[in-house]
Amino acid sequence: QVQLIESGGGWVQAGDSLRLSCAASGGTFSSYAMAWFRQAPGKEREFVAASNWRTGSTSYADSVKGRFFISRDNAKATVYLQINSLKPEDTAVYYCAARYGYSRITVNEYPYWGQGTQVTVSS
Repeated sequence: QVQLIESGGGWVQAGDSLRLSCAASGGTFSSYAMAWFRQAPGKEREFVAASNWRTGSTSYADSVKGRFFISRDNAKATVYLQINSLKPEDTAVYYCAARYGYSRITVNEYPYWGQGTQVTVSS
């Protein structure tokens, strides 16, 4: 059973940067695609970014391209989300997710989820 624990969220001002971390345990980290999703109040959970170990490829939602960057350290079994130039509309709970194989962008294709970390951006 894969367990995911996010950290790094907080209350920041518009224009600031944050780095979120997601530590994984209980599985062979390098076999999993890792992704970040977010859920704003009153909205559905949405895809943000994903990383494939097998291909080295990454993918991003159009709304975050150029500001969000996903990376992973397989030796530490950790995936990161660097968020730059934060905007108030980035306010959400950010979730880390994992699935065996290649990454997907839909919520229901990820069986493993962390508890989430809150990011609040004030204007």
